[in-house]
Amino acid sequence: MEDYRIIDLTHAVKEDMPVYPGTEQPVVQTVHTWEKDGFHETKLSLYSHVGTHMDAAAHVKKDGISLDEMDMSRFMGTALVLDCTGTAGKERRLITMEEINRVRDLADQAEFLLFYTGWDKYWGKNRYLSGYPVLSEDVVRYLREGGGGREKRGSRKKGIGLDTIGADLIEDESLPLHHSLLSIENFVIIENLMSLNEVWKEAGSRLIWFVSLPLKYEKADGAPVRACAAVRKQPF
Repeated sequence: MEDYRIIDLTHAVKEDMPVYPGTEQPVVQTVHTWEKDGFHETKLSLYSHVGTHMDAAAHVKKDGISLDEMDMSRFMGTALVLDCTGTAGKERRLITMEEINRVRDLADQAEFLLFYTGWDKYWGKNRYLSGYPVLSEDVVRYLREGGGGREKRGSRKKGIGLDTIGADLIEDESLPLHHSLLSIENFVIIENLMSLNEVWKEAGSRLIWFVSLPLKYEKADGAPVRACAAVRKQPF
């Protein structure tokens, strides 16, 4: 991997990290210490949709597929970062096909679309939880049609990544965008990504390699992930 720069896109799990309203804060508790026990061990207690995490269809559908049932190839692939920072300057601005059409050929090729809004700069602040950009209906339709519309029976896209707390606005408890996106076969949503600005600076409108590996547990409706981007270094 000498020709690639690896960029971590994952927020660290901490007890005071932002969580979805109504969700309990994670617990990160030291239970054994070097001084007392000769080794160090930590007890973790957290919800499946805390921090940088992945949603599966089982999150919103009773008979939806869970992450542990999916092939691991669904969690990695080519990706394109889309510059949506213009949407973050105004409250409740929609991410539209305008952002995709600027780089349509590459967007059609990518297996993941990563929507860079810059909203992660508010991580740890109250503003992070509201007013963030969400996908418009035409973008959701593009994804449902296969990302380019060439495969009518199902999407070629494996998923999307967001640097916001959710695909839907906090106040929209019916989760319409989750339902629509996760009805795409084997589709995943990765939320609370960070440092997409670093990927954008390094790669711009170039395809990168994206990896987002969820914690494996039974009937996983969602799970924390360790996400990263592998960006090929520019030749001198």
